[in-house]
Amino acid sequence: MTTSLAGTLKNRGKQMAKRLLGYDSRNWLRIRQIEAFTVFLEAGNRKASDVIEISPGWNRYWRAMCPNYRSVDFPAFDICKDRTEEQYSIVIADQVLEHVRRPLAAAQNIHAMTRPGGWAMVATPFLFRVHARPHDYNRWTPAGLKQLMVEGGFPEANVKVHGWGNKACARAHIGGPVRAYGLWRDLNNDEEYPLMVWAFAKKEPAASQ
Repeated sequence: MTTSLAGTLKNRGKQMAKRLLGYDSRNWLRIRQIEAFTVFLEAGNRKASDVIEISPGWNRYWRAMCPNYRSVDFPAFDICKDRTEEQYSIVIADQVLEHVRRPLAAAQNIHAMTRPGGWAMVATPFLFRVHARPHDYNRWTPAGLKQLMVEGGFPEANVKVHGWGNKACARAHIGGPVRAYGLWRDLNNDEEYPLMVWAFAKKEPAASQ
């Protein structure tokens, strides 16, 4: 048996054993955020709405859930200065805002791309290592992300923010790769240690609505 074949079979055996044990390969720090986005999209059949994702190029996570979906790729589409002519019922910026040079301008353009009465869904890390794609500029607490969305044009009463994290997850992400949820990891939330923060922001409806 060749060395490469033996390695392949060994790896397959490990993967099978993990599945049998219930190993969860999802990104530990994003589980609660992705669950929240999924619940939001499924509520009121929002996933059938016209959706645009400002994507970091390598990731279009929500495409599979949203049949009426399009995306623009950051940084080629620079949300700090670019906006689409069309407006959308849902604008998603998932793991983008930490990479932008001028976050207030980005929030204003997200607001401009959102149809009156529509929603922006924004998520960004707080306690997480620097990851330049191509640059890494910013971090927000939940309160800070809310303030950014309000200054971007969304009414304060229409911005709901959330955060998730705990010390165990923070320790696991120091000095190493993104960790899988794995087996029996802690999903309790400690408000003093948010690793991921996200916001749902509703644009003011048009006067006639």
